[in-house]
Amino acid sequence: MSPAASLKESSVTRADQPDPRSRPAFLGDLLDTLTERGRGLLRRREPAEAAPVAAPDLATLGDLLLSRRGEASGVALARSLVAAFDAAPHDERRAFLALLAERFGPDRAAVDAAIEAVRRDEPDAIETLHAASEPRRQELLRRLNLAPGGTAALVRMREELLRHLRDHPELRRLDSDFAHLFGSWFNRGFLVLRHIDWTTPANILEKIIRYEAVHAIRNWDDLRNRLEPTDRRCYGFFHPQLVDEPLIFVEVALTEAIPDHVAGLLDLGREPIAAAKATTAVFYSISNTQRGLAGVSFGNFLIKQVVEDLKSELPNVRTFVTLSPVPGFAAWLERERADEASEVLDAETRAMLAVLDEPGWHFDPEKAEAVRARLMPLAAHYFLKARDRAGRPADPVARFHLGNGARLEQLNFLGDVSENGLRQSHGLMVNYLYDLGQIEKNHEALAEKGRIAASDAVCAALPPAPQS
Repeated sequence: MSPAASLKESSVTRADQPDPRSRPAFLGDLLDTLTERGRGLLRRREPAEAAPVAAPDLATLGDLLLSRRGEASGVALARSLVAAFDAAPHDERRAFLALLAERFGPDRAAVDAAIEAVRRDEPDAIETLHAASEPRRQELLRRLNLAPGGTAALVRMREELLRHLRDHPELRRLDSDFAHLFGSWFNRGFLVLRHIDWTTPANILEKIIRYEAVHAIRNWDDLRNRLEPTDRRCYGFFHPQLVDEPLIFVEVALTEAIPDHVAGLLDLGREPIAAAKATTAVFYSISNTQRGLAGVSFGNFLIKQVVEDLKSELPNVRTFVTLSPVPGFAAWLERERADEASEVLDAETRAMLAVLDEPGWHFDPEKAEAVRARLMPLAAHYFLKARDRAGRPADPVARFHLGNGARLEQLNFLGDVSENGLRQSHGLMVNYLYDLGQIEKNHEALAEKGRIAASDAVCAALPPAPQS
């Protein structure tokens, strides 16, 4: 089916969604009336016509929303505040977020009284203290979530907040409240796994193109090559309040062996194989789509669910691996090259790696082989020994997969020779193996002892320890 045809079909009500036509007409009229009444109370016009909204005015709306007890009027007020925030100038949005962090914290007097009640060992005192210590802004966010489209609006609001977090650390307390609530609202129990294919409505396919974060999708033909063939799969997690917005999606290639480079998987001219012939499922791209949900973990659930689904659909597929980028490797190596006291680079290796600064070095077989001989031991060290300030594996993708219980299976020299691949990892890619029988053991070893699960081949690539 063509994308255009899919786009037309995307407007058709799905079986798993309530049909708007089945709702009593008076209910829609009632909500519209309440919304207009809320706008009238607050003297707000439609966002497109509204004058700039000042941060104190937004905070006043927040106070008013928290003071209301009626659900219907609260929904109308929440809708008005969401519209006012969306219409506000950029600086006023940031100022409003700062006011939320500063003025909408716990009621200090109530907290002090609850602490005294705990000291007197009064009945239910601990529960009262727990309730009193909750910031008022958490309840405000809950009430905003009642507005039509409120969940999506709050995700956008947190995205706005994250843009300012580095320069305004005082916003971290508000960000903690968002993270706390989103962790509950977007937990695995609310997520729906969907198979995304070429017949999926075009409005969702367009978002797959836009959100792809690992290997850019160049055009519709490229997308079709990733979705339609018998040896390709794509799955995404969706939330009932964000029906046509994938939260995260994974692209899967069905192959007959573990691949060591990505170009073959993305080749438009390749010959697909029958799914029944595949023995290996390769997760070659995982993309989070909602920046406002940063820190909410979806990927570990997604991969494990997809593994279970593929095992059920294709019992011949028994190996589950990734073909993953190494986004931190080039930056780490650059720091080591700049450090004259580096413990991982000797003078000869440092001089030889100057080749990496030459454009097109990977096209020269002699230079490429010389780089491979020096680079692969360094890559093994990077994965098995290098740590960030928190003592975790240095590479962010490694932290994700190893934290999920995967095993570092294979290092792939020049696995990705795209411009981005050469820039972030000098072409290096890796395979992580998901062995369902070892996932829990690997996860516990990393969490409890900091021990990284790695194949014998990867461990053998590690350079010998220097002699004392």
